[in-house]
Amino acid sequence: MPQGIKQEHGVDANGNPAGGTTSSVQGLRIDWQDGPLGGERKVNGAFVEDVISAAIGRLEHYQTTPKATPENDEALKLLRAALLTTHDVLDQEVPVVG
Repeated sequence: MPQGIKQEHGVDANGNPAGGTTSSVQGLRIDWQDGPLGGERKVNGAFVEDVISAAIGRLEHYQTTPKATPENDEALKLLRAALLTTHDVLDQEVPVVG
């Protein structure tokens, strides 16, 4: 189980997600995207999809080692479904400018 996770998430003036960090004492640090993309706005942090993809990559690696388990296979199925779902939601969103 995760231990020592610290999370700080921000919102902009309109209540939209706006950056933040997630970290742990075990060496995890995520700097989240601050603001929407488009116009002058560029990528300045991670997206949820990036983190899900990283977890998929790590579990896929486990499955090539003696640490392979049926539970990891199930986790991979669920993470892949989550990734597809978040992509579907992003495809439906109206771009935010500002």
